[in-house]
Amino acid sequence: MNITVFYGSSRKNGNSELLAREVLKGFCFDALHLYDLNIVPIEDKRHDSEGFTVLHDDYDLIIQQILKSDVLVFATPIYWYSMSGSMKVMIDRLSQAIRDERYPNLKEHLQKVKVIVLAVGGDEPYIKGLPMIQQFNYIFVFLGMSFDHYLLAKGNRPGDVLLDSKAINETQMLNKWLQELKNATRNC
Repeated sequence: MNITVFYGSSRKNGNSELLAREVLKGFCFDALHLYDLNIVPIEDKRHDSEGFTVLHDDYDLIIQQILKSDVLVFATPIYWYSMSGSMKVMIDRLSQAIRDERYPNLKEHLQKVKVIVLAVGGDEPYIKGLPMIQQFNYIFVFLGMSFDHYLLAKGNRPGDVLLDSKAINETQMLNKWLQELKNATRNC
């Protein structure tokens, strides 16, 4: 089972990354720090006669990673009651990617992957993070993707998320779900 984590934080080893590591304890996974990638913001050309043009940035790496994954984990801090800017730019570019002739099976593949969203915030994240979760839900519904699990956690200063006992308990449940998924996949 191939798992990819997209880290949306502007800080390495931040709370959302620590939370993802807790969920994925015992699993091998690939991780991309979006902050380290050059992702050009989308220029909407859906209605232009020429359509989108190929951009020469790191976005193809993201699509290649998605195409080899069975599980996608979106780990982001809650910034201004939404996902981080780097994660939003990555998701905006999916409008272009699903129309890219170089990836004819992308949309079909997205409909097969399992999805987890992890988000950490310092200002009442269990309530104020819910609009962001709804936003992710709308995105996944539009793409025909499953939205299997999400976890909101509290953390402000680096490492604080590990003190959120409710979130840490939920990471263990998610880890168990992934283990069951891995075992079920192995039996097919």
